[in-house]
Amino acid sequence: MFNPAMIFQVKNMWDRFQKNHPKFPRFLQVVGSECMQVGTVIEISVTKADGENITSNIKLNEEDMELISAIQNMSRQA
Repeated sequence: MFNPAMIFQVKNMWDRFQKNHPKFPRFLQVVGSECMQVGTVIEISVTKADGENITSNIKLNEEDMELISAIQNMSRQA
């Protein structure tokens, strides 16, 4: 069961995140609506405070697309 207070808290945190990083949510919207298809490669790169870089990637398959579609549908209903 969802805790309504926790949902409200996460919503407030997301609002602050969007205020602090206004370009990132728009990036996610564009990627989610235009780029997600079987065969798309998603690469994530993180640079730690000490300068070390860690990178990983995945190539989307049919099962991945089912999950992405379910998440997109949930976010539209929220």
